[in-house]
Amino acid sequence: MAAQDTVTLVEATSFCVCNAAGDITPGGSQGVFYADTRVVSQWQIEIDDEPVEPVQVLSAAPYHATFLGRGRPRSGHVDSTLLVRRERYIGAGMREDLELVNLASETTICTVTIATGCDVADLFEVKTNRVKPVRDIRAEANGEELKFVSHSRQRGVRIKAEDAVTVPGMLSFRALIPARSSWRTTIEAAPIVEGVEITPLFASPAPLELALPVQQLRAWQQRVPTVRTRQQSLGTALARCREDLGALRLFDPAHPDDPPSVAAGAPWFMALFGRDSLISSWMALPLDQSLALGTLRRLARLQGHRTNPITEEEPGRIAHELRSGAHTGVPHSDGAYYGSVDATPLFVMLLGELRRWGLHPEAVTELLPAADRALAWIAQYGDRDGDGFVEYQRKTDRGMVNQGWKDSFDGINFADGSLARPPIALAEVQAYVYAAYIARSHFANEAGEEPAAKEWAAKAAKLKADFNDRFWLADKGFFAVGLDADKRPIDALASNMGHCLWAGIVAEDKAAPVAERLMSPEMFSGFGVRTLAASMNAYNPMSYHNGSVWPHDSSICAAGLMRYGFVEEAQSIALALLAASTNFGGRLPELFCGFDRNEYPAPVAYPTSCSPQAWSAAAPIHLLRTLLRFDPSVPDGTLRIAPALPDEFGSLRVAGLPLAGTRIDVHVRRGRVKVTDLPPGIELITEPRQPETTDRTGHDTGAL
Repeated sequence: MAAQDTVTLVEATSFCVCNAAGDITPGGSQGVFYADTRVVSQWQIEIDDEPVEPVQVLSAAPYHATFLGRGRPRSGHVDSTLLVRRERYIGAGMREDLELVNLASETTICTVTIATGCDVADLFEVKTNRVKPVRDIRAEANGEELKFVSHSRQRGVRIKAEDAVTVPGMLSFRALIPARSSWRTTIEAAPIVEGVEITPLFASPAPLELALPVQQLRAWQQRVPTVRTRQQSLGTALARCREDLGALRLFDPAHPDDPPSVAAGAPWFMALFGRDSLISSWMALPLDQSLALGTLRRLARLQGHRTNPITEEEPGRIAHELRSGAHTGVPHSDGAYYGSVDATPLFVMLLGELRRWGLHPEAVTELLPAADRALAWIAQYGDRDGDGFVEYQRKTDRGMVNQGWKDSFDGINFADGSLARPPIALAEVQAYVYAAYIARSHFANEAGEEPAAKEWAAKAAKLKADFNDRFWLADKGFFAVGLDADKRPIDALASNMGHCLWAGIVAEDKAAPVAERLMSPEMFSGFGVRTLAASMNAYNPMSYHNGSVWPHDSSICAAGLMRYGFVEEAQSIALALLAASTNFGGRLPELFCGFDRNEYPAPVAYPTSCSPQAWSAAAPIHLLRTLLRFDPSVPDGTLRIAPALPDEFGSLRVAGLPLAGTRIDVHVRRGRVKVTDLPPGIELITEPRQPETTDRTGHDTGAL
């Protein structure tokens, strides 16, 4: 890691952003955060009134890093003989084990000082560089402890270290270090939230290996499947996928027996996000289905039950995000904000997909009432005007203007660049609703409720027909992004229609022109599918949603293309994203710029992109599923694997893939597939569906 890099450590809702020396410098975005609050805004070490020179950062785990540095050379010497080693652990606060190693042949004495600060700034204030001073923060020094507390926000931090001398805002130590020996101390920062001090997860003197994050990560690493492939970029990307998704897991302390959900991304979105968490856990299904179950359960507990225009809560609506800061920066004060249009149908879709994997049948049954409440929201609140399409419009001037996944203020626009006016019915949202109807039809069919099954299937068929009639732009050969307030088609050429392929709402006679458009030079950059075509007036390859490449979006496009039988096109996107990943150390970022590969041979980074980010972290495993054409349907007694791996992949083996309560091994060699430990009663089918949207009886499957 380069010395100038910013270092991020994460553990559930705790995270730390610092420089490569390990210091947290005040006035910027660095700090230690807990419960969406910056509890440490300054943490700077000096040795004899001189800063430590950074040497290297060693990343041991998502929550742990070693910062190596050196003190200034002694008088008359060229090289330093003092190694500074900082072992930092993040988890409900921070622990830092500081060691000074004297490499000289004589004893040395030095003074160590740590300047500390706490501004109890809300995460959104820090992220947007709008931190307002909290004037009632009181700093106290008491023996070996420092304490910062704001009574107005009921937040702060307690910092302690054995043998420290403290004054408000500073700890100091006098270190006598014999030749070829070392001096050590441990400093702990414990957050204070709602007036209650939180015990750090790595608190001393308990052994580090017994800390909860260590045990949880070890269990995750032992449980998730392993992939062997000679395709280096795929292997590296999948290894980072395992590591990053493990780091982004969220455990609900109020329900310790529940599996974890998944956060949206680090560092600024270490929280449950409806849309992001649902899509990310969907993509991660081949890795670990417990993420999907944990996400669904937590969102079900947050499901709307009343009407509140400030938070945009409505009965049955699935939350957009959950925050816990003193001032959250979104229009709610102490919990969930509901301003997304797609999280609710995605909830039903994911529950339907979890059913297909056959791992948690009891849990699926348990969550079906929440799915029915979500479908009731779609009918009563989502379809605002009764035309059969789900629209969005924020309830107050503080809500999010755009409530689909392209949620920037200018993310939905016409071909001429003008902004669409809400209420807006997005194309991909209708696709998600369609898939939700299909999923509910399957649930009813399995329960022996034939009339209900037919009713939901009929609703899906009608929506599909209406969508292909109203959203299709015959003169342009692609689907509109959506319908605006006047029901005019929003005629920009954008990646949204790739999601429509993924969900299966696209009529088969329209799939080929959609595929051609997605892979056209104006859409396909060579590293992925652009969010907006280069031929559109609003196109800007350095924008957030108007021409950039989002790996999760491109992987969904690849899955949609494969579903409709466009194998080479899906392979091209997969290879493009894997090529891009090599330029980011195997870790696909949240997004990158949409410049053409012919113009720049490496993808151009987007400056403020989250990394790791959940749905980008999960994209490689989703690509692998797409290329394997891995399609389980445990209730129907089938597992379909029809590999379409690019030639350069060679052989591939996935070991320990969870399915129907057991684990299977999948081995692909020269296009042939072998599965071992297949559960009894499951038939392996090695031929792809023709077409991909129907099963062997000709009925729509809703499988993605």
